[in-house]
Amino acid sequence: MGLVEGFDVGGSTLRAALSRMVAAGDLRRTDAGYRLSDRLRDRQRRQDDAVHPGTRAWDGDWEMVVITATGRGPAERADLRGRLTGLRLAELREGVWLRPANLARALPGDLDQVAQHYTARPDRPARELAATLWPLDAWSATARALLAHVAGASRPADRLTAFAAVVRHLLADPVLPSGLQPADWPGADLRAAYTDYQRELIGEVRARVRGA
Repeated sequence: MGLVEGFDVGGSTLRAALSRMVAAGDLRRTDAGYRLSDRLRDRQRRQDDAVHPGTRAWDGDWEMVVITATGRGPAERADLRGRLTGLRLAELREGVWLRPANLARALPGDLDQVAQHYTARPDRPARELAATLWPLDAWSATARALLAHVAGASRPADRLTAFAAVVRHLLADPVLPSGLQPADWPGADLRAAYTDYQRELIGEVRARVRGA
């Protein structure tokens, strides 16, 4: 219980939340307490990978994914759009998605069932194309506002809420090669702030566990 006292969470609220998470399959009971389900651990790993994506040197190539499947319903189309956006691809026009090929990751194999993957070099200038595909100025402005917000948040609950917003915003970072980023791109600063918060939170949890 002591681990959540600083977040303004009472004992009854915590017990109710734990019960709901067990019922939903997010937690599993153990002799020592609770542990994350495999599904939630997998989601956490995917989120960590997304917040700290691996990159490689960019040689000018772009990834291009062309949707080939037809006859899909609205829910299927929305799910596919969400997956492609999560892979940091952007839609050039309906059914054509692309991004600079600077991410050190492979596309999921099951995408082959609905799309074809190509390597391309668009004729359009790369910086101009990137600025068309992603709202870079808006992303940068929000990132700077979040950096100011987390710097001013002092209460643990407020900091937790603020950094949850940071994570959501980092998931929308296109992670462009440095040559395609606007000047003073705040992506690295936002990731550094989140990494520092993770270390801070882990340190506080370990201290409370040792003192229990």
